[in-house]
Amino acid sequence: MYELQVENMSCGHCVNAVTKAVQAVDAQASVNVDLVQKKVSVQSGAALDRISAAIVDAGYPVVDSKAA
Repeated sequence: MYELQVENMSCGHCVNAVTKAVQAVDAQASVNVDLVQKKVSVQSGAALDRISAAIVDAGYPVVDSKAA
């Protein structure tokens, strides 16, 4: 499980974009987005740096990330 602090998320479109970005790296990933706290929780076998890079590439800055 990974926890990422992601900026610039404000709506359902953002949730979908971040979810699709993560699932492009790992189609089986479980993604939970908390818009209020700007946190994304990801259950995945993919490397954290790949997941973080995919979110950044989708246009959402990752300001912190950690394995939980």
